[in-house]
Amino acid sequence: MTEATRLGRFLIDLPNSNAATALSGAGQSTLHKVEALTGASLVLRGLQLEISGRLSQMERAAALVELMRPIWQEGELISSVDLQAALTSLDTGRKEAHAELGKQVLAKSQKGNLLRPRTLRQKTYVEAMEKNDLTFALGPAGTGKTFLATVLAVRMLMERKIERIILTRPAVEAGERLGFLPGDLQQKVDPYLRPLYDALHSLLGFEKTTSLLEKNVIEIAPLAYMRGRTLEDAFVILDEAQNTTSAQMRMVLTRLGERSRMVVTGDVTQIDLPSREMSGLVEASQVLERVEGIAVCRLTSSDVVRHQLVQKVVDAYEKLDKKKL
Repeated sequence: MTEATRLGRFLIDLPNSNAATALSGAGQSTLHKVEALTGASLVLRGLQLEISGRLSQMERAAALVELMRPIWQEGELISSVDLQAALTSLDTGRKEAHAELGKQVLAKSQKGNLLRPRTLRQKTYVEAMEKNDLTFALGPAGTGKTFLATVLAVRMLMERKIERIILTRPAVEAGERLGFLPGDLQQKVDPYLRPLYDALHSLLGFEKTTSLLEKNVIEIAPLAYMRGRTLEDAFVILDEAQNTTSAQMRMVLTRLGERSRMVVTGDVTQIDLPSREMSGLVEASQVLERVEGIAVCRLTSSDVVRHQLVQKVVDAYEKLDKKKL
């Protein structure tokens, strides 16, 4: 970055046209958002971004753009989540931590997108999974709990640090039961496991995923299939764990074998168990939180990486729940 403060402007040089397009956003939407957040004026002239305004405004805008550099310099569009995460880090004095966030690339999707944690809490979650053999991730829908775990599992499989991936979840959804669904057992459980298939397809592609499933290198099965097994040399992901009973949670946690790790994910605001049934996820996260070698990560609505309305929906329902208490 070159500074021209005497002229009341900062200049930031961009590496190429792809970076310029990514930073600008569709219809210069990203630049307009930065302007609204900082009060500065941003104008893109070829491969140079000109920032003008009062000194404090220019400094804030330039710092915000620089925090997002790892994204736009790779030609990737900046999402509302990326912008908000950078702004939060800037306002809370965590610029250095955020700078490291952009460098933490986990993998590349089939579409060529770089997959990385998008918020500081997601970064903490990824580091917890890498460090601990058992990690709990609690948070609302869209915070990347399952997807980031799947990304890490696939990476470890490709690096031969594990021999297989086991993805499981309880077959309990909004009061429905398997017996009421048409088809054989596989057809019955597939709707419950579809989010896991979707994550694998985005990472490996349909053909590679199908091949690994056929070879049983990747196993996707309902939680009941875990009983009586010892899961060794595996990365185990228990998804939608808020719908496990206490007994089911104890059962699956004691399946963990040598050279394996397990990630348990769930949203405790979406429990579909009978009202008097204790959620195994709620109980386990409380009982095991201070046990060495176990991490409990709590994500919030600010970590939602889906459509920006999802975050607003989550916040609205949290306010409703608080009123009911």
